Amino acid sequence: MTARLIDGKAVAAARRAALAERVAALPFRPALRVVRVGEDPASVVYVRNKDRAAQAAGLDSATIVLPEATTEAGLLATVAALNDDPAVDGILVQLPLPPHIRAEAVIAALDPAKDVDGFHPLNAGLLAMGRPALVPCTPQGVMILLRETGTPLAGARAVVLGRSQIVGRPMAQLLLGADCTVTLAHSRTRDLAAECRRADILVAAVGRAEMVRGDWIAPGATVIDVGINRLPDGRLVGDVAFAEAAAVAGAITPVPGGVGPMTIACLLENTVAAALARRATAA
Repeated sequence: MTARLIDGKAVAAARRAALAERVAALPFRPALRVVRVGEDPASVVYVRNKDRAAQAAGLDSATIVLPEATTEAGLLATVAALNDDPAVDGILVQLPLPPHIRAEAVIAALDPAKDVDGFHPLNAGLLAMGRPALVPCTPQGVMILLRETGTPLAGARAVVLGRSQIVGRPMAQLLLGADCTVTLAHSRTRDLAAECRRADILVAAVGRAEMVRGDWIAPGATVIDVGINRLPDGRLVGDVAFAEAAAVAGAITPVPGGVGPMTIACLLENTVAAALARRATAA
């Protein structure tokens, strides 16, 4: 068996094009502000890609770059100014932050209505209650890929590897909301491979290169690889051993070109949703 390739790049491009049409028809330009602290190479590239995609979709997008030595108080002041700016619809603080700044304090300081990453405790709580507002972009992108590829969700057994606040936990909530039977597995899970083999849908988000082997995959399962890891030889690989898994799975995302493009597409969609919701509330 050779798995069907889930082309996140193509799906994301189609959604960005559709969003650009929606934005062009609006009487205003939704405004996104990204805050980056320091010069982390991966963050520099990722933020640049976000900005290009936002501009192409017709958004008013700009990046605020702060020095690595910026204090937590200084970053919080920047966030407060953006919260108070009526022209700004969406705010994203790029992670990771320097070690002297507490990410949780910065995220909690965001206006939940402008939190286009969906990380604020209020947005996380609404998601847990089954009343999602702004949803984390990567898990949302995964759900779109599953639906676009016709993966049956209701009643499916889904296993999520990784329990981070950014991907694993919100991913489990979204799958639960789609009527999957969800297992959230992690480093302390007993017999991780056996848990994975029970999955109709396996979402790997642990940040360990090629940890999930082919014999961890149930025949015909849908495998979503959220991980992106750079090997010593410079190659980018996911958390799943792709060739092994593709020989067993029914469908699989590649790395790169799978989930990554969907994250940016969902960020843009969240920005437009936030802009419309803010104006509806103010009306």
